[in-house]
Amino acid sequence: MLDYFIKNGIILDGSGSEPFEANVGILGDKITYVGRDGVPAHELIDANGCIVSPGFIDTHAHSEFTLLADGRAEGKLSQGVTTEINGNCGLSAAPLFGDFLEHREVDLKELGIKERWSTFSEYFHILKDKGIAVNFATLCGHGNIRASVIGYKHVASNEKAMLKMKSLLADAVEQGANGLSTGLIYPPGVYSNTEELIELCSSLITHHSSLIYASHMRSEGDALIEAIEEVIRIAEKARIKVHISHIKTAGEANWQKADMAIERMENARQQGLKLTCDRYPYIAASTDLDSVLPSWTYEGGVDEELKRLGDPYVKGKIKAEIGQKNNSYWQGIYISSVNKNKWMEGRSIFDIASEIKKEPLDTLFEILIEEKARAGAIFFSMSEANIRKFLSLSYTMIGSDSSARCFTGHTCTGKPHPRGFGTFPRFISKYVRDEGLITLKEAIKRMTGLPALTFGLDKRGFIKEGFYADITLFDYEKITDTATFKEPYKKAEGINYVFVNGKMALKEGEFTGSLSGMILK
Repeated sequence: MLDYFIKNGIILDGSGSEPFEANVGILGDKITYVGRDGVPAHELIDANGCIVSPGFIDTHAHSEFTLLADGRAEGKLSQGVTTEINGNCGLSAAPLFGDFLEHREVDLKELGIKERWSTFSEYFHILKDKGIAVNFATLCGHGNIRASVIGYKHVASNEKAMLKMKSLLADAVEQGANGLSTGLIYPPGVYSNTEELIELCSSLITHHSSLIYASHMRSEGDALIEAIEEVIRIAEKARIKVHISHIKTAGEANWQKADMAIERMENARQQGLKLTCDRYPYIAASTDLDSVLPSWTYEGGVDEELKRLGDPYVKGKIKAEIGQKNNSYWQGIYISSVNKNKWMEGRSIFDIASEIKKEPLDTLFEILIEEKARAGAIFFSMSEANIRKFLSLSYTMIGSDSSARCFTGHTCTGKPHPRGFGTFPRFISKYVRDEGLITLKEAIKRMTGLPALTFGLDKRGFIKEGFYADITLFDYEKITDTATFKEPYKKAEGINYVFVNGKMALKEGEFTGSLSGMILK
């Protein structure tokens, strides 16, 4: 007697193969039957008119802390996501030592997280005890290990520091990390050189050949091509597979670089490099507001950054380096999250500046000082045509670049990017169904099977007997995103059922409260 029997569905199994009609049986946490026969089960689900797919894998998530605050992960489940790859952009849950632990204290307190830890083993233990609705895999953040050893100093790593960083990385891998990530526009990653990254990746690959290097590159705009070439050089020297995070051409002056960027990646792949990337289907990015500042302003941590912002002479230097920006630039930067000035959320820097009767750049400084540099922003800086180019690549996977949030509770704050609630339905509805950019079977492969193989997720990403029962049922004609930049907390439509490790997490579009997610090591 099976637990669940899904009948009359159209199966897209994650391999890129043609769809086929079949029934799927679930017993425990596994798929135990795929075929045309009937099998007795405790619960029967008629999938007539629905696509039965492996659960979607979010290849670029930032849920380390939000899942501890609220493990229900409603924003992800409601999109059909069953697994997240976390620890991206150089930031992971562990290791947490020294300056890095101190730097994260504010995040933990804001989310009401009382537990503290230093290692992945400790973190995994806490996460498992709390319970999570989706599967959690993670990379080890380069920012974690550099800040834990060197701090936020703009210095090159010496031999002693490298030994300590390698040791922390080895411990992270031993405890379950799937690879290394960098965030090379953020402190302290911005202070590292290429040789440091080559050495760390070389040490990483000695542990297991399936481990991966994922990079938020040093530039996604003015120095985009040079940044891609650095990533390729690291991968070639360290002989490691590489994944470029949220590939983009930021800033209108850089939009013409898309073809050149693709050419560089294609050439590397043709020469045998295992290179992949991810992308979210929106023209706006989202990160910290202070990312518009020159990198030297971050050195020494937040307190030093704030001192510089309060110094008229240093402020003048920053203004000179940022240069003159037109009104459309400031109209394209929206505040997504602040603590003090809640009225600013969802409004552009230009609008805020107009209201308080100050210049946009001075307004930026004022916001950062008042918010103690803890302000999130959304940046409308990308080209729709280039998004289509990147999404059409066979090695581009889908990543939301967002944390798991819920529609109520601790994680329901601010006006975050709608990608946290609409990425996967938007990709399917807009780019696959409505615009025909790629076929549905190819889209499903790039959201399921390909990510599982790329990130080494055992027995995930495919509808196969013996594989974990991570399954999403959706109506291809009805699936769509409803979250907007003004109203991000809106549930997608057309996702009918979601199973995570054989447990029903979404039933007829409604949450069941199941916390059946696993930690994938």
